[in-house]
Amino acid sequence: MAQISIIANLNCDQILRLSRPLSTGARIHYEDLGRRIGGGAANTGTALAWAGHRVTLLSQVGDDPLGEWLLDQAKGLGLECGQVHRHPGPTQPLQLLMEPNGERTILRPNRPRLLLPPSLRGLVDALYVNLTAEGLPQLMHQALDLGLVFAQLPKDLSRRPCHYLITSVDDLEPHQVSDPWSFGREIAGPTLKAFIVTQGERGAIAYTEDGCFSVAAFPTQVVDTTGAGDSYAAGLMDGLLRGQELTKAMEQGARWASFALQSASSIPSEKLRSYLKHSQG
Repeated sequence: MAQISIIANLNCDQILRLSRPLSTGARIHYEDLGRRIGGGAANTGTALAWAGHRVTLLSQVGDDPLGEWLLDQAKGLGLECGQVHRHPGPTQPLQLLMEPNGERTILRPNRPRLLLPPSLRGLVDALYVNLTAEGLPQLMHQALDLGLVFAQLPKDLSRRPCHYLITSVDDLEPHQVSDPWSFGREIAGPTLKAFIVTQGERGAIAYTEDGCFSVAAFPTQVVDTTGAGDSYAAGLMDGLLRGQELTKAMEQGARWASFALQSASSIPSEKLRSYLKHSQG
């Protein structure tokens, strides 16, 4: 069992199921499916906790009943929330607009920037980062000497000292990158071992100092794409922490992501929990 710290958003997702895909100027019927816990902190953290790791969240929620509900939900999933900051004011839910084909559009409210501690508490085998906060590069740099550091590519392309940098082809495309490895090194620094770009049903590509290679996606029926990238990151991390080669860890990430795609949920589905129970038991 590894000690993993996750710096990511803990969200309340309000789900609106649309009658047809979004288009400019359209009038679209929707069904309100209620709220559910989500965000990278819950999505990635839950999968890792189910895999037997001890997961500590560094995140924030509002000082209100909805924030309390989120913390109760996270604790019920096996996540440690002692370092989740309670900021003044309400917790603002996200609006997830779900299209009939499973694709989603996220309406994200403005929120206070996360306040991070000056250093990580206790021993850490791995750190995963999926947001932007003041002092984050310095904290990540400290963690490089403690264990493996993983990060999602930030939208503002700020520095992310890490060993493994992850993004999707959709998030990378606007930057018109001609040399992904050099681009990844500019963000992650000299400690980067691999820059991994997921490509949905086309699998993922890993760019390393020695070249690049592809790993296929796991075939599945798509119900909801929400949280698939978070589950992929969890499977990748678990594999590497267990000493798997990068190729095998990426295959595991694809398998874990397939369970998320099959489920109308933000957090990993019970199918993943059952799979882990039988595969590890």
